[in-house]
Amino acid sequence: MRRLFWLAMGITIGALVVRKLSRAAEKLTPQGIAGALVDGLRDLADAIGDFGADVRAAAAMREEELRSGTGLDAPLPERDETQLPLPGRQLPARRGAHAADR
Repeated sequence: MRRLFWLAMGITIGALVVRKLSRAAEKLTPQGIAGALVDGLRDLADAIGDFGADVRAAAAMREEELRSGTGLDAPLPERDETQLPLPGRQLPARRGAHAADR
């Protein structure tokens, strides 16, 4: 009974060692190295994409903070309120309450 136990134990350990060594040897083949390289580059590309998304989200939040703080999102004035003088034309005289305006 004891010998049978140790025989089974030896076979099990031997099978596990062979499987581990064959996996390690497979990783050292050109295809294994290329596969590991591809997986590493894919992970790197995913990390860079996530970083870019985080940066864009943070930039959008900061831009919203700045716009709300400076009032840049206020509605634009109506067109007739913002008539700019054309070259060669003078604005009509303003009539104000100050002596300098007269």
